[in-house]
Amino acid sequence: MSNSRARRGPAQPDSGDDDATRADAQVTTCATVGLPITARVLFAVVTADGNLVRGLGAAQATRLARGKYQVIFDQDVTAAGYVGTIGLPGSAGVAPPGQVAVAGRTGIPNGVFVSTFAGDGSVADRPFHLTVLS
Repeated sequence: MSNSRARRGPAQPDSGDDDATRADAQVTTCATVGLPITARVLFAVVTADGNLVRGLGAAQATRLARGKYQVIFDQDVTAAGYVGTIGLPGSAGVAPPGQVAVAGRTGIPNGVFVSTFAGDGSVADRPFHLTVLS
């Protein structure tokens, strides 16, 4: 039987004093880059026909056209990071193959624009999950 260390995989190499010093310096020097320490995670789960199933900070979802959606949140998300994935609105099953693209919604500071595509890249209605780091 193998020991517990072998089951966990190889150990990380030790970090040197220089590595720790550089890492500590990044904590103070990157404060103006990225999200503030008070950042909030928002999310929305949306059906292929544009219905908001659940979310955190998500106020509304709308299907604008085939494969095109907007999701409205309860705060300005213009400086946020957006992550989308094709996913079923329920808790079980496998989503249809596809891709998703996300961007801030033009003219709506608390909105995110989502485009969904079939597995072959053609525009298609797909259910999706959207995470906003704001």
